[in-house]
Amino acid sequence: MKTFVWPMFLLLCPFTYVLAEAPNSLSPKEKELGFELLFDGKSLAGWLHKGNWTVADDSLHCGKKGGDLTFTLKKVPDDFELRFEWKASKGCNSGVYYRPGQYEYQVLDNANSPYGLNPRQSAASLFFCMAPSKDVAKPFDQWNDAAIVCKGSVIQHFLNGVKVVDFDYTDPKWAKEVELLRIRGGNLAARGAYLRLQDHGQVVSFRSLRMRAIPAGETVTAGAFTPLPVPESELKKEAERVKQLLKGKTTK
Repeated sequence: MKTFVWPMFLLLCPFTYVLAEAPNSLSPKEKELGFELLFDGKSLAGWLHKGNWTVADDSLHCGKKGGDLTFTLKKVPDDFELRFEWKASKGCNSGVYYRPGQYEYQVLDNANSPYGLNPRQSAASLFFCMAPSKDVAKPFDQWNDAAIVCKGSVIQHFLNGVKVVDFDYTDPKWAKEVELLRIRGGNLAARGAYLRLQDHGQVVSFRSLRMRAIPAGETVTAGAFTPLPVPESELKKEAERVKQLLKGKTTK
């Protein structure tokens, strides 16, 4: 058993993050916290797809374009923690949708995708809303360890042991970013989505998906957080896309 201890200033609460030696399994600590496995590494039972997703090398694998993969056995709890691993092919663009509308944890090969030029569209961002605080994504064809934590109006994204997104969407200082998500189609108050893995036409793999409901008594608060700045050239592209979205002509 491997033990990875999150740095204390990154934790939503003090606990030890335990990674199982084998993928698609729960550590004793995760069992204690109430995590459930969403994928056993063997079958697509409980997952809705159109034939373009398979099980390969103990992972959910999308090898051709054909549609997203949706977990249908239960909806994402209102307050939850999702842990998973993802591996992107060269130039890959994918994502994990976890609330209704356009809540998307971006999965991306930053170095070889044009989306990587804009931090608000890079790996581990809340796509078209909040950029990560730093780029800690691994090169393509390598596994990344990720997590999403949502409690109330706080949203946190983790990537490879680093809390890279951490904000309360009711805080007025994030009004501009929240408005971007609204324009894209995200309703921050919405809850009750089915977890969905995006097929965007490139090869991508996921494994070790495990989720728990965060109990009412467990506190999650937003800490100090500074998103990466968006280059001026990308801000211009973003502004143009906003115009198109408002005209109802562009979708991701």
